[in-house]
Amino acid sequence: MYRIFAGSDGESHIEELKLADHPELGAMTNVSEVKVQEFEGTRDMPLHPLPERRLIIHLSGEVEITTSDGAKQIFRAGDIRLMDDVTGKGHAHVDLTPSEGVYIILTD
Repeated sequence: MYRIFAGSDGESHIEELKLADHPELGAMTNVSEVKVQEFEGTRDMPLHPLPERRLIIHLSGEVEITTSDGAKQIFRAGDIRLMDDVTGKGHAHVDLTPSEGVYIILTD
């Protein structure tokens, strides 16, 4: 599991999380929406913050996320990312292939 977040410096960063160290992620109660989305593989978005926190579970395909500090990570089926960069410069997103994922919109 990975977390993309805005640091106090306004830059976005990525860190690997171990679920055992974050038990609050095992029982999310502040969920406003859960949806499965399919993308054709054409998204190429420059740096942007998200309007809300999201937990994304990748089901298929490959997506590359670049944080504003320059770090890059490719996400594939089975990867989970907690998108916490709702302030600051945000992240860039490129679809490397068509993809599907479960999007869990968080309200906290």
